[in-house]
Amino acid sequence: MLEVHDLHAFYGKSHVLHGVELAVREGEIVSLLGRNGVGRSTTVKAIMGQVKARGSVRFRGEEMVGLKPYQIARRGLGYVPEDRAVFADLTVRENLEMGRKPGRAFGGFNISDAFALFPSLERRAGTPAGVLSGGEQQMLALCRTMMGNPGLAMIDEPTEGLAPMVVEQVAHFLETVRARGVPILLVEQKLAIALDISQRVYVLGHGKVVFEGSPEALRAAANVRKEWLEV
Repeated sequence: MLEVHDLHAFYGKSHVLHGVELAVREGEIVSLLGRNGVGRSTTVKAIMGQVKARGSVRFRGEEMVGLKPYQIARRGLGYVPEDRAVFADLTVRENLEMGRKPGRAFGGFNISDAFALFPSLERRAGTPAGVLSGGEQQMLALCRTMMGNPGLAMIDEPTEGLAPMVVEQVAHFLETVRARGVPILLVEQKLAIALDISQRVYVLGHGKVVFEGSPEALRAAANVRKEWLEV
């Protein structure tokens, strides 16, 4: 479904990604792991057309490199940024409506689904998003992206800074989305969560993939975890 080949990305003259290779297939949660600063967020931004990139990013067989972010979004790639980017002055319900893309029918996600997965959003449906807690803003950002019924969702650090109970809710959300037929490329710092919910994992180091395999294979690869993940 998503195939990334020889992806390079740049911030000005800084060469951040050095030939990243990865794929996300139907029915998968694929986690992108690594220490801070190795290029995980840059990878999803490059796929989404938000940073200068060269190489190949094919989604449903169509090349994405060279397209604008809005063009990529219209082709069915969803993106939840690390900073959540909710519309602070709009209510929860209005934020969700902003994510709707009429005519797109990949997953059929709607406001009722959002409220069923995150009841606190329903209780605060009329509340401006800017006064929500960090966890509630994360819930809102996740559901707003799903309101567009993407063919694939890229989600950057959804559990960062959240309370353990909210982390569990987010993990359940991700598994529910996958079960409904939407594969996920997940950037995640918490190794235990990534290994629990992913079908495959990639580890980045110095802007390139240094490990690819199953969660079980990474659990067994103590040398990889020590060199590229543990602090």
